[in-house]
Amino acid sequence: MPGCTLTVCRDCCCGSLRKHPGVDHDGQLDNLRAALEPAHRIRTSLCLDACSQSNVIVVHPAPPARRAGARPVWFGLMLDDAVVDDLVAWVVAGGPGRHPLPAVLELSVIQPPTA
Repeated sequence: MPGCTLTVCRDCCCGSLRKHPGVDHDGQLDNLRAALEPAHRIRTSLCLDACSQSNVIVVHPAPPARRAGARPVWFGLMLDDAVVDDLVAWVVAGGPGRHPLPAVLELSVIQPPTA
């Protein structure tokens, strides 16, 4: 069964040592890939226009969950390894539309930017 896709912003603010010098951005991406691939897809993106909430990760539901009405969930301020670990656990459990969002992750949910 196809899994979730994670879009990890890595452009002007997200992934920037200038803005977040205490975060191992490459290590964070490596850890996401090690924990989730190949069951889930990890991709990087240029700016997702949520710079005030960097680092941003968007979790897109698996195709069957999407067809059932699940929508992508946007997370901001993904700077702490423990929060990223919580995100990984949720995705492994099924992610959007397949598993309830844990309360600890609700604190990191952001609204997607409007056009």
